[in-house]
Amino acid sequence: MRDFQVLFDNGERSELLDPVLARYGKLGFPAAPAGRPWIYWNFVQSIDGVVSLGGADASGADIAQSEEDRWLMDLLRAHADAVLLGMGTLREEQRLGRPRPRGPVFRILDPELLGVRAKLQRRRERNIFVTARADFQLKDFAAFDGEYVDATIVTTGEGARRLEAQKHPAVEILAARADAKGGVEMKSAMEVLHARYGLRHLLGEGGPGLYAAMLQAGLVDEKFLTVAPLEVGLQGPEGVRPTMLPKVGFGKEDAVHWTWLSCRRVGDHQFHRLRRKGIC
Repeated sequence: MRDFQVLFDNGERSELLDPVLARYGKLGFPAAPAGRPWIYWNFVQSIDGVVSLGGADASGADIAQSEEDRWLMDLLRAHADAVLLGMGTLREEQRLGRPRPRGPVFRILDPELLGVRAKLQRRRERNIFVTARADFQLKDFAAFDGEYVDATIVTTGEGARRLEAQKHPAVEILAARADAKGGVEMKSAMEVLHARYGLRHLLGEGGPGLYAAMLQAGLVDEKFLTVAPLEVGLQGPEGVRPTMLPKVGFGKEDAVHWTWLSCRRVGDHQFHRLRRKGIC
């Protein structure tokens, strides 16, 4: 695997000095805001902004096609207290049969970065899934087995009752307020998670729907964006391909503005870090 070429970096100093991190360079995070974790997202997209090819190639890895991007995902997971996902992401990966029929467990695979996580004194890895209706069977997904990571589901009161009836021993179910449309109210979800676990740093890996809901709620503090050197177009065989905000439109007055915090490259891949303006 190749090293990242640092073009510029205005981020925080690393919490940990470790030879494993030399491949990427410094990586630190601000302290968490009051009442919730510091939330950073990880996305990969094509040059023309597509985040999923759809069909049999719907995974972000199909766009990235980069060993370094996969390593960076593990590096970001190593620094996070938990990983936030939507059930749509889990269902899609299960549909693809990756890496097995019951879908993936979102965890660190690189043994050196598991060591970095231990040195950072992070707790056992945790996957947190957000779902409103919770109309699925927990036993159908490997992510809820508890073998490699702890699992939490944040849902509405109705969804919590539905899941608790399954009496699954390895999953913790937390109820948040519902929004006006019956979905999970994301500020309430973050409050519930903070009260239960005291999370300091939360990594978002959910798809565009979850990302958009968090962004609209003002809950995305920064994002790591890999830009792969390909153009694919918005129209695919299965229909319109998603971007990061496929069903959300901000105007000039309420557009979200970002500070370009760092930039790296590996070959023709770009690795950006951006921080939302108006925060520390």
